[in-house]
Amino acid sequence: METIHYDVFVIGSGIAGQTAAKACTKKGLKVAIADNRIYGGTCAIRGCDPKKVLMQFADLMQKSSQLKDLGVTEVPKIDWKTVQKFKTSFTQPVPLATEEDLSQLGIDLYHQSPKFISKNEVLVEGKTITADKFVIATGLIPRPLNIQGSNLLKTSDALLNMKNIPNSAVFIGSGYVGMEFSYMLAAMGCKVTLIELSDQPLAPFDTFLVDKLVKVLEKMGITFIFKAKPLAIEKLKKNVKLTYEKDGEEFTLKARKIFNTSGRVPAIEKLNVEQADIDADATGIVVNDYMQSTSHSHVYACGDVSSKSLPLTPLSGLQGYIAGHNIVNGNTKTFEDPLVPSIVFTHPQLAMVGYSEAEAKSRYKNIKVYKGDASKWYNAKKENAEVYAYKILVNERTNTIVGAHLLSNQANETINILTMAINTQMTVTEFKKQIFTYPSYSNDLKSMLKDKD
Repeated sequence: METIHYDVFVIGSGIAGQTAAKACTKKGLKVAIADNRIYGGTCAIRGCDPKKVLMQFADLMQKSSQLKDLGVTEVPKIDWKTVQKFKTSFTQPVPLATEEDLSQLGIDLYHQSPKFISKNEVLVEGKTITADKFVIATGLIPRPLNIQGSNLLKTSDALLNMKNIPNSAVFIGSGYVGMEFSYMLAAMGCKVTLIELSDQPLAPFDTFLVDKLVKVLEKMGITFIFKAKPLAIEKLKKNVKLTYEKDGEEFTLKARKIFNTSGRVPAIEKLNVEQADIDADATGIVVNDYMQSTSHSHVYACGDVSSKSLPLTPLSGLQGYIAGHNIVNGNTKTFEDPLVPSIVFTHPQLAMVGYSEAEAKSRYKNIKVYKGDASKWYNAKKENAEVYAYKILVNERTNTIVGAHLLSNQANETINILTMAINTQMTVTEFKKQIFTYPSYSNDLKSMLKDKD
C-alpha cells in the first residue's frame, strides 16, 4: 500500500479547514485536505448562504400578506423551480472554485473521509497518509434519531433542494433550523406541524420574545406540539406517518414530508479518533485555547467540530486561522470567546447578544431591564407587523448594556448596533447621544432605553 507523508493533513474543506490549510501552505509546508463531500463546506453549499437565498422569497410572501388590502391587492405567486435555479447559481460554482483555489496553492486534495489507524496515520483513498500535524475541521451533521423508520426522515439538505413546496410537512425539533424552515414552508402555503420534546422552542433565547414569535407563527398556520416524543416513522402510499407520545398517550400525524431538525452533532464518527488517542465528547474534539487536542499534541481542531466553537462561519474562520498560525509558529495565539450575536431568520426575526436576563442577574448585583412591546411604534405600524418587541439588560452600577434581545423585521441588522455597544462598554447615556437615520429600526433602539413614565 502506498504511503505518503505531509507536514499537515487537514480533514474538512469548509472555511475552518481551508483557512488552516492556507496558513500552513503559505509558510512552505506540504499540505493536503480530505473531504467526503464536495469541497466548500456547509455554509456556502448547504447552510447559511443558500438558506438566505430561499428565505427572502418567504419574507416577500409574508410581507405581502401583511400589506394585503393596504395597497397590495394580490399576494405574489412564487415559481419555486426558478427560485431553486437562482439558489443553485450561488452554490454550484463553489466546489470547483474551492478545489481550483486550493490546488493552485499546491495543496493536495482527497475525496474520501480518512480513518485514523494510529496516532500519526490515516487511511484514505487506499493510501496510508502520515503527517506531522493533523487538523480536524469536519463540522457538524444532523443528529440521528434512533427510532423505527428513521431512514424515512429528511434533513436540511433535502429542504434546501426541494423541487416543489409540499402541501404538508412535519418538523421534529424546534431549534434554528426547525423554526426557520417551518416559517419558510408555512409562508409558501404548506401546512406545517412542529414537534418539540421540551415545553418551548429556541431554548437559548428569551422566553418573553419567543412566546410572541410562537403566537405569530401560529397565526400563520404552524401547529406547535410541545412535550412530545417521536416514536416511529412509517411510509404510506402518498404520505409519511409519525407516531409520537404526549402526556402518556400515543398520537399520529400524516404529512408529505417529515424532517429531522432535532439538532446537529460533531461529524467525527467516521474518523476513528479513538485509534489516535484523540479525546472527543458531545461538544466535539476536546481542545485547549490553542485549538490543540488536549490528548494528542499533534492534532488541532477548529470550526464547528471543536469543543470551543459555536456553529457560526466567522468563528470557524477565526479558529482555522489560529490553528494554522500555531502549527506554523508554535502555540502563540489563543482563542478567546468573542461576543457573538445570534439570529433566527423567521419573520419577524429573533436576535440576541450578550447575557440573558437570568445570566445577567447572576453576574451583576443590580440589573435594569428595559422590556416592552413596540407593536404600536411607527416602524411596526407602517408594515402592519403583528409584533415588535425587545428586552435590553443594563448593569446599573456602570450603566452599560450587557445583554440585548430583539424581535423585529430588522433584528438581524439592529442587533449588530447593540453588539458594538456592548463590545465598547458604551453607557446608556452615551448610546442615546448617537445620531442614527430616521425613521429606522436602529433609531428605535434609543427609545427602547427610555425609562417608563
